[in-house]
Amino acid sequence: MKSIIVNLAISAEEFQRLYEGSVKNVFARSIDGRSIRFPAGILRPFVLHNGIRGTFQIDFDDDNRFQSIQRLA
Repeated sequence: MKSIIVNLAISAEEFQRLYEGSVKNVFARSIDGRSIRFPAGILRPFVLHNGIRGTFQIDFDDDNRFQSIQRLA
């Protein structure tokens, strides 16, 4: 299984657009400089009143399909 770590800072207003479905994917840069695109829906468990902020580890299988996400900090 592959993992990537990203720092995210998504405001509540930005995530509202993701939640409503007008934006389906999040584009981010990992801490090691790689670009990543993943479904916005995987972040729903981490939404707070001020949006999403923190460091997350995203795990993928060998076919680059999402497996799990966890908040590191």
